[in-house]
Amino acid sequence: MPLLPADHPERDVLAEEVHARPPVPVDTPSRASYIAVLVALDDRESERQHLVALCETQGVAAPAPGATQFSAHLGTLQVKWERHGEFSGYTFFADGAGTASAAVFSECAASLLPAGWLAAVPGVTMAAVHGLVLPLEGAPPDAAALARYFGGHIAVGAELAEGAGMACADFKLHADRFSRVLLFDRDFTPRQAGRMLQRLFEIEAYRMMALLALPLARSLTPRIGAIEAALATLTERISKDAPERVESDEALLQQLTRLAAEVESSLVASQFRFGACRAYFELVTTRIAELREQRAPGMQTIEEFMARRFKPAVATCNTVGQRLHDLSERVAQASSLLSTRVDIMRERQNQALLASMDRRAKLQLRLQQTVEGLSVAAIVYYAAGLVGYLAKGFKASGAPVDADIVVGLAVPLLLVLVLLALRRARKRNAGGSPSHP
Repeated sequence: MPLLPADHPERDVLAEEVHARPPVPVDTPSRASYIAVLVALDDRESERQHLVALCETQGVAAPAPGATQFSAHLGTLQVKWERHGEFSGYTFFADGAGTASAAVFSECAASLLPAGWLAAVPGVTMAAVHGLVLPLEGAPPDAAALARYFGGHIAVGAELAEGAGMACADFKLHADRFSRVLLFDRDFTPRQAGRMLQRLFEIEAYRMMALLALPLARSLTPRIGAIEAALATLTERISKDAPERVESDEALLQQLTRLAAEVESSLVASQFRFGACRAYFELVTTRIAELREQRAPGMQTIEEFMARRFKPAVATCNTVGQRLHDLSERVAQASSLLSTRVDIMRERQNQALLASMDRRAKLQLRLQQTVEGLSVAAIVYYAAGLVGYLAKGFKASGAPVDADIVVGLAVPLLLVLVLLALRRARKRNAGGSPSHP
């Protein structure tokens, strides 16, 4: 009998999420190569098939459809693949480290792959790093010793994990389009060395992904400045110009609407990239904190290097994104103010039109009353004439009728009847029901 209610459909997936992408244990000495590739959604299946082809050449199990991570030993080379939201990471591990010189990176772990396989990976390269894990006994290497590994470039780094090891990097692209990382092992366990190496690789990958927003920020900056200047001019015209015609305010409103559309278009095109920049920046900051750096003599720490070089670039992206949001709000406020003024002017025009219509209606009523008076006289006159003709007819037939007296008596009666008929017609036109005796 089960002890628990039925599982949530996603329980297993959620429970395993904290165990996803575990670090690969790394022995000392060893080599590693890491590549972060930006992959389009349409190329995701092609990426998996490319891995399947590699596994088939080595006779190992391939990643299943829908897999987001994969690890396998291909002879002396270990391959680790991870799919992230926008990019995929490939890490290759091999034992041994070679000689202590820059030439050691020509014997990198990626060189053990089949010829042409790595270059044919779908997507574009965002980050590529060669890493070496070397033993460290005694004092850390000096600048001259490090220069042999980094081709004369200045390296930054620090001791890690309370002195259990040391990391150095130059964050420079070398002739092979890879940057370089050294991890010196003083007292690391293999799993701890693997975690540190993974963090160093991820710092470079997330740093490059965050900086994808920088070209966009630079391209948007001149246009934002132009929109801000145009908005300032329009706002000044709104505040200083006395509104005389609705048409002039409507022209200003159309210009504001065009600015609003342009700002919103820029927001839609950039908000994902700027949001991703902030997220990747947080990941870089977290990975650096996990290194637990301690200053090495004469070296700048990775955290200090990022604070001086990387954080200003991210701050630029954040500033441009915030300027876009602020500009959108300012354009909306100016449009609202001008729309209110246009509405007030239209209301005034409508009131003037209604007043004019009211005056015309009163004039028409007076004219109608005048016409009705004349109509009453005309109707009574013609009706009296008809009565007179009837009276003359009766007199001609021999009846003792005085036609003039009959017409004189009929005129008041006809006048009353015509007035009652007009009154009844007015009531009907006014919506009232005629009263019945």
